[in-house]
Amino acid sequence: MSKSSWLVAVVCLSFSALGASGELPQFVELVKRASPSVVNIRATRSSPQHGGQFNNEQLPEFFRRFVPPQQALRPAVGSGFIISADGYILTNNHVVEEANEIIVALSDRRERVAELIGADPLSDLALLKIDAEKLPTVEIGSSEDLDVGEWVVAIGSPFGFELSVTQGIVSAKGRSLPYERDNYVPFIQTDVAINPGNSGGPLFDLDGNVVGINSQIFTRSGGYMGLSFAIPIDVAMEVVQQLKDKGSVSRGWLGVGIQRVDRDLAEAYGLDRPSGALISEVFVGSPAELAGLKVGDIIVEFNGKLIDLSSDLPHVVGRTRAETEVKVLIVRENKRKTLSVKVGARDEDDVATRSSTLVPENLLGIEVQDLTLEDQNRLAVEQGVLVMQVSAGPGREAGIQQGDVITTIDGQWVSDRREFEILIGELEVGVKTPIRIVRSQRPQILVIKVIR
Repeated sequence: MSKSSWLVAVVCLSFSALGASGELPQFVELVKRASPSVVNIRATRSSPQHGGQFNNEQLPEFFRRFVPPQQALRPAVGSGFIISADGYILTNNHVVEEANEIIVALSDRRERVAELIGADPLSDLALLKIDAEKLPTVEIGSSEDLDVGEWVVAIGSPFGFELSVTQGIVSAKGRSLPYERDNYVPFIQTDVAINPGNSGGPLFDLDGNVVGINSQIFTRSGGYMGLSFAIPIDVAMEVVQQLKDKGSVSRGWLGVGIQRVDRDLAEAYGLDRPSGALISEVFVGSPAELAGLKVGDIIVEFNGKLIDLSSDLPHVVGRTRAETEVKVLIVRENKRKTLSVKVGARDEDDVATRSSTLVPENLLGIEVQDLTLEDQNRLAVEQGVLVMQVSAGPGREAGIQQGDVITTIDGQWVSDRREFEILIGELEVGVKTPIRIVRSQRPQILVIKVIR
């Protein structure tokens, strides 16, 4: 291709990307219309703390909420937006958490002391109320209808610079973030420039509708690095309604521990591709146990919604009202089965707390011993065998480590060393088999293949 032909091709591609009009989108009218409903928030705290769940020392290179560390009696700066003309304002919980006083600055420079109506740390949302009437409000859109690649605009107060506007596109939807204890929010990922002070501000689509609340960034420097995350407005408005009604939020609870289904697990369970959420633990007395769900089941559909990634399940369950009866489609022993589950209510306290001789080296290449009462208390397990040594072999290749507790083999519970020996003796050569372990009090399922 000649140089001139190459240049023509590039120009044609560029115009194609810009659309039929050949122009980039204009944000002027959107900003004029939406800016009056965006507010600046100052929250005064009585002691030094970082604005987020972790401080800079705890997370030097990972997710950070974007309110900078504060000195005693100095205000944290964030953003918010007016959702009703009588003074209700939505922002992030971490902007106003543990604040002694919350000041809201309106776009016309008026300032009002805000009352905290309610907050929800799990979704990082807070609902405020100021004494005012006939305020300009945002238009609420739908995050469900948002498409990856769509243009979006953020308005907020980065570093205290009020009503700053940035733009970008939607990079992904339904993101679950690492280092989050509970993943109840399917975040919208964007490349919109977000910095300290943008937190709690609105994310708009091109029609000027709010589709998200800017909440977190991924950073190694403390500043913007091209990855921003927003809470979907559909999730936020469900939280708002509950905060208005009772000042707190209740969520659906299933009572299981889950893990990702990888290629090996998919093959072991007869799936045509990795999908679903594999149950690695069922809590005693939970809705899951009462419904008959078992360790080793793979949930592929919950209440009519496909569970493609394991991270999809907490999002779907959390948004289901307690006492709702739902259908759950599972894969068990390579067969699909539908169970009815009555979803429970998430209880913060329940969720937050929850004779020995070495065996000669076996087919797995590991040595185990029976659990003592001290082991059971220390490791928070009731039954299983403790891995004392891992040699070269299928066990090591599967990822089993010294100190792991093996609790099930191919869905069969292991109560002691003798049962362990019987079960591994029944393993089929060359067949991938799931083995459940508990490591650092966290259950997970590995896949092992015996080779004689």
